[in-house]
Amino acid sequence: MSADPWLVLGAAAIEAAVGYPDRLHRRAPHPVVWIGGLIAWCDRTWNHDDGSPKARRVLGVATLIIIMMVTGATGWLPSLAPPPFSLGLVVLVGTLGLAQRSLCDHVRAVAKPLTSGDIGAARLAVGAIVGRDVSELDEQGVAAAALESLAESFNDGVVAPIFWFVVGGLPGLFVYKAVNTADSLIGHREPRWRDFGWASARMDDLMNLIPARIAGGLIALAGRGGWRVMARDASKHASPNSGWPEAAMAGALKIELGGPVAYAGVVTKRTTFGRGTRPGASDLERGLKVYVTACGLLWLLLTVGGLAWPR
Repeated sequence: MSADPWLVLGAAAIEAAVGYPDRLHRRAPHPVVWIGGLIAWCDRTWNHDDGSPKARRVLGVATLIIIMMVTGATGWLPSLAPPPFSLGLVVLVGTLGLAQRSLCDHVRAVAKPLTSGDIGAARLAVGAIVGRDVSELDEQGVAAAALESLAESFNDGVVAPIFWFVVGGLPGLFVYKAVNTADSLIGHREPRWRDFGWASARMDDLMNLIPARIAGGLIALAGRGGWRVMARDASKHASPNSGWPEAAMAGALKIELGGPVAYAGVVTKRTTFGRGTRPGASDLERGLKVYVTACGLLWLLLTVGGLAWPR
């Protein structure tokens, strides 16, 4: 049940123009919030500390199947409307699975105070998009955190959703968003979720396998460099996918990303990507330009796909 690239391009253009307005979100929370609520209910109901690892893994698989079935069925509903209304619904509903504008807005909210020297406001803004401790971050730490989030989320919030939208239509898009949300909520290595979230984490790895490499290539192409760094450093990341766009961004900007970070007061050692100085406010601004250009290149791919789409 693939989607015409022209419809996907239309959804991408609308989402980039208006996003999901805060006024609307206050009245009707974004569907990702609903998906998160269902996942959280399954976690509370089935993921008990006294359960055996095998039982928790089986229930985690059941959780994954449930959210994929629910979201896949929801994505199928707009196709039941008579044409041409069904096509319009596909475009409008498809905007809900994309995050081009919101990602750009969130990172710009970090770049603005960082550029003006307001490190406190910059820490607060970056804390809204990353999970690491931000209270002690200096300018370089804030810029690095924002750039890493920008690169990784370019895949998770833009390239992968568009990829699965084209490949699987609205059901494919919604299933991807459900899996990605499940991975962020329960796909952790901490004892509580190691078994229960195992299936969600592995499915997220699988569904991002191709998109992450496309995302890395688009960043390198947009930044006119970074191919060598991406090829050399991508596999150093703990994730089989996140390293591709992050290493590409480091290479494109000729900076160093990665390195040790603290989560809940515990320092986690990470490898570094790229060779150069640690990023600053100006590098974050350059990274945003690379991101916008990469989104434009993705639109160009959709245009080419639309022209080649069988009629």
